[in-house]
Amino acid sequence: MSPIKLLGISGSPRRGATAYAVQEALAYAETLGDVETEFVSVRGKEIKFCIHCDYCVRKKEGCVFEDDVAKMYPSMEEADAWVLGTPVYQGTMPGQLKAVLDRCRAIVARDIDALKDKVGVGIATGGDRVGGQEPAITAIHAFYLANKMIPISGGPFGANLGGTIWSRDKKGAGAEADEVGMESVRRSVNRLVEVTSTIKGSKLHDDS
Repeated sequence: MSPIKLLGISGSPRRGATAYAVQEALAYAETLGDVETEFVSVRGKEIKFCIHCDYCVRKKEGCVFEDDVAKMYPSMEEADAWVLGTPVYQGTMPGQLKAVLDRCRAIVARDIDALKDKVGVGIATGGDRVGGQEPAITAIHAFYLANKMIPISGGPFGANLGGTIWSRDKKGAGAEADEVGMESVRRSVNRLVEVTSTIKGSKLHDDS
């Protein structure tokens, strides 16, 4: 079986807890088996909002905007699984990440099954222990479901919806210090790799 291709996207406009958590998730995934990872951050990127012009629907050639989001499309399509990391802004994800996800309409407008059966997990970081991490992850899961992807988590008793980090507004150092939160990330990544391996194995069997 070919390696699992895992894409990690940090949806934070700054270098902080979210980028740290996603990069740690990818590094941990590489210890679990034959996993190839790629990290992308929205930080410093040119990200235009979807304007619902329907160019992608009419032309089926991608998005009308040729910015840094368009450059992410090949990695998004090639990956077998995604880790989406988000800071909590007003109880949900920041505009930068939402714009990236909205712009994925161009991918499925060209091929409605382009993201089908890719496995996805969410990681949310917040300055408060209970600061909106789970609603933010729920928004990520909604994106996965809307695009025929498979949202997963680390399971009951600690990682119910995914990875939840309490950074105490101390950026990467705060995330690193949150042992409970980082364990929820590892548990979620364990399940991500397990489910993705099962799906890839099933497809290999179907093709043989």
